[in-house]
Amino acid sequence: MKLNIYTLVFGFIVALIILAALSTMIFNKNLATKISAANLSDYGPAPNMQGISSWINSPPLSVPELKGKIVIVDFWTYSCINCIRSIPHIEGWYKAYGNNGLVIIGVHTPEFQFEHNLTNVEAAIKRFNITYPVALDNNYATWDAYGNEYWPADYIIDQNGTIRYATFGEGNYNQTEEVIRSLLVGAGYAIQPNLTSVPLGVNFVGIGSPEIYFGYAEVNGHGSHFSSSDELSPNKTMNYAAPNGTQQNVVYLSGSWYDAPESMVAVNGSKIFLMYEAKNVYIVASGNSSTITVKLDGKNLSQSYLGSDMRLSNGAAIATINSSRLYSLVSAPSYDRWHTLEIDANPGFRIYAFTFG
Repeated sequence: MKLNIYTLVFGFIVALIILAALSTMIFNKNLATKISAANLSDYGPAPNMQGISSWINSPPLSVPELKGKIVIVDFWTYSCINCIRSIPHIEGWYKAYGNNGLVIIGVHTPEFQFEHNLTNVEAAIKRFNITYPVALDNNYATWDAYGNEYWPADYIIDQNGTIRYATFGEGNYNQTEEVIRSLLVGAGYAIQPNLTSVPLGVNFVGIGSPEIYFGYAEVNGHGSHFSSSDELSPNKTMNYAAPNGTQQNVVYLSGSWYDAPESMVAVNGSKIFLMYEAKNVYIVASGNSSTITVKLDGKNLSQSYLGSDMRLSNGAAIATINSSRLYSLVSAPSYDRWHTLEIDANPGFRIYAFTFG
């Protein structure tokens, strides 16, 4: 039988479609071979969301009702620098896989009292451009159901409702995404060719200072980094003398400070001194438009070292503290050496913690 040109073209097109489909199946299978879903641990059935006071970006979600999907339960809190640095990675996964089998639930479990406030959380979600669902776990009910102890923490649930993977703290992003991709392929979903690409943005080797907490309850819970001469006095105002010198990772106070459970409040002539090692310095703070002035190594903070919340005014580096959140004070050009930070605070300024990057 003689074949005409249309028959040949049609046959060629069909052959291309079949070849493309087979290639896609093989390609998707190969993408998931770095981490096999069959080799992941089985941590048992995932607990459902419990005690959630509000939902943002979504109606209420139920883990049992999400069977057939791959679910990430991400515990975070909005003033935590480690959580903030992980958000671009999580948002990247949501954009890459959220329309094809992946559900992300950001479980916001507060560390400080001000993080219980719905308006504060909503403002943070807007500021960080979070588009995935967020559940407010103000009473730690879901946190306790998962037996969680860390910010951030991610639990990945397979299509059968079983926890198959958990990771705590920052980093490990490529491995976590490989787990997500493997579980998606195992559940029958197609995945994009490449991993999402978000720079890590922090050199942990260059950070020589730990998180430092203020307030008598927080200090008791996390350990003291205060000078032995700066005795804390719960629920009282104390006067402190300026230090003659500073030691690494030790906080020194001068002027009058009120010692609250999870913070210290500037009263009069209030200053903080700290010798630290890091590229970036952040504080968790609040205030009613309280102003702070920041110096580095006894000099005004220069333009090249200004954190994103600082501005220069008549040569001085200042910040206005008008909401309860994390503030960026110093953003150095590189990780280089130890510096001595000085904060001169107006009355009403309240500091909860130092964190570094």
